[in-house]
Amino acid sequence: MPIVAFMSRKPTGDLRRGWTTGACATAATKAALDALWGDGFPQEVGITLPKGETPVFPLAHQQAGDGWAEVGITKDAGDDPDVTHGALIVARVSESADGIVFKAGGGVGTVTKAGLPIAVGEPAINPVPRAMISGVIEEQAVFYGRRADILVTVSVPGGAEIALKTWNPRLGIVGGLSILGTTGIVRPFSCAAWIASIHRGIDVAVAGGQTHVAGCTGATSEKVVQDLFRLPDHAMLDMGDFAGGMLKYLVKHPVERVSIGGGIGKITKLAQGAVDLHSSRSQVDFGALNKLSLSLGLVDVSDANTALEAVTRAGNGLAQAIAEQARVRVKKQLKNMVQHIDIVVIDRAGNILGQAE
Repeated sequence: MPIVAFMSRKPTGDLRRGWTTGACATAATKAALDALWGDGFPQEVGITLPKGETPVFPLAHQQAGDGWAEVGITKDAGDDPDVTHGALIVARVSESADGIVFKAGGGVGTVTKAGLPIAVGEPAINPVPRAMISGVIEEQAVFYGRRADILVTVSVPGGAEIALKTWNPRLGIVGGLSILGTTGIVRPFSCAAWIASIHRGIDVAVAGGQTHVAGCTGATSEKVVQDLFRLPDHAMLDMGDFAGGMLKYLVKHPVERVSIGGGIGKITKLAQGAVDLHSSRSQVDFGALNKLSLSLGLVDVSDANTALEAVTRAGNGLAQAIAEQARVRVKKQLKNMVQHIDIVVIDRAGNILGQAE
């Protein structure tokens, strides 16, 4: 059964999930293609997300002209305090000369610095949303018997102002927001609820006789760590950004072995002493990162825009040193209550950059 994507924001006992800007842009693109190639705008549009969910979105804006059509979807972030909640995500489609082309409209940023998953000069539409949008274009092209040669212009009215409340300006994304999302789903942000779920995960693992558990910052690192150590699903803790919540509980409920996996940015923050890895509450200390690089005889990375850029320039020796520093920090946090500790650092594609065990 499809999931209705826009609901009232009433507080309930259970936190309600929402939908990413990438999911909204994908739905808007699909509906706009119905108007461009079909018989007009649908009343609502359904898409399939990367993990199989099938939300249905009502259209909040629709307009068409000679050779183009556009649709706007209102972003519903659920019970997450997302700055883009309520923003209109608009996709305009028109035929292109060659293939699928992405363009930043008003309120969508452009990448100006290296170190991000999108090349300099490109609209700040991240890889998974690009893949989702490309997927619906190709599906619609087959359905309507057309070529998948489409220019997609994504815009967010008021996005430039909203972006000032994000890290985009520091990251070199100028002019507006990023179109984000790896699963299409915004999971409600609640420290207490999330940390409680980590605690319950540890309890379940220990009760089942599991002596090795793993906490990871996201889906990609979780898959890498689970495959690397051949761990069962019940050994995997949905740590997210809450390393401190997991480690504090493990001090009182220890196991024999703990593995932590994550991207280079979050593991760098962990290595530098942060235990809350969310971007709004901790940042990479690039001065300290540069000192570490120079101490290893590697290049100066003081002007790096991201930790990934620093490692790309300095080499995986820097990532390995970060993993080792993170292991020392975690060992201290665990107060020697856990015998074996592993740190696994990956890039965005899931390649291991450093590993300390």
